[in-house]
Amino acid sequence: MSRTITVLLGIAFSAATIAQVRPAYTLFNAKGKKIAHFDMLRTVRTGDIILFGEEHDDPIAHWLQLLVAQDLAAQGPLIMGAEMVEADDQAALDRYLHGEIDQAGLDTLARLWKNHTNDYAPLVDLAKEKQLPFVACNVPRRYARAVSKGGFAALDTVPMNERAWIAPLPIAFDPTLPGYVKMLTLMGDHASPEMAMAQALKDATMAHFIAQHAKKGTHLLHFNGSFHSDFQEGIGWYLARSRPDLKRVTIATVTQEQVNKLEAEHLGQADIIICVDAAIPGTH
Repeated sequence: MSRTITVLLGIAFSAATIAQVRPAYTLFNAKGKKIAHFDMLRTVRTGDIILFGEEHDDPIAHWLQLLVAQDLAAQGPLIMGAEMVEADDQAALDRYLHGEIDQAGLDTLARLWKNHTNDYAPLVDLAKEKQLPFVACNVPRRYARAVSKGGFAALDTVPMNERAWIAPLPIAFDPTLPGYVKMLTLMGDHASPEMAMAQALKDATMAHFIAQHAKKGTHLLHFNGSFHSDFQEGIGWYLARSRPDLKRVTIATVTQEQVNKLEAEHLGQADIIICVDAAIPGTH
């Protein structure tokens, strides 16, 4: 066999191999059009508030969160915030950011999620490295549990000095929002109106802390489960009431068996939709 034929066969084999590569994810806009990574970053940069919705165990979403955070940090002033740290742990988080305690100390003092080390520590450490604020935005879980059992009336007994960790009372609530209706539908016989109230308490509290810190000329990048910001509901519904002056950009993470075309149910779910191959293993 001549050298030329051997080279051509090698090229053909390489091309066939490349053609068989299965993409791990695809980026889409709200209308289901594929977009490039740069298009995502360009859209994100236009937002005063960016709600980055994730699937909590999705490694692609966590990787892209860090890339987006690094890009925004290079653009100018940036504040980060997250569902994954509760408001009453802000003092411990600040001590870590200021170098007063190490990671072991933060683990001891704060109620960190079990996947913090792999998935969220890189974001917190970026804030520490760049001396950026990182806001603990979620309601303390004990109050969400209380509301899930007793409704918003359970918050009446919260001591005044602890109400700083909760959105101002009374909590506005619209039980007809499709996201809350869908959540209860999926829960079936285990669902109760109080469970939707607990979800609303989380959304309202995260929106409250985002609104407190957000301002023109500064990007605020918030990390939360996609269901807290999908279809402009959840956190977005509360921000539309409290800070209509600030532009929001939303990101959602979804999984599909194939990622070449966005399924109809995900159209309009966010401004940017990260469609991840369902076969990708979770982080925990």
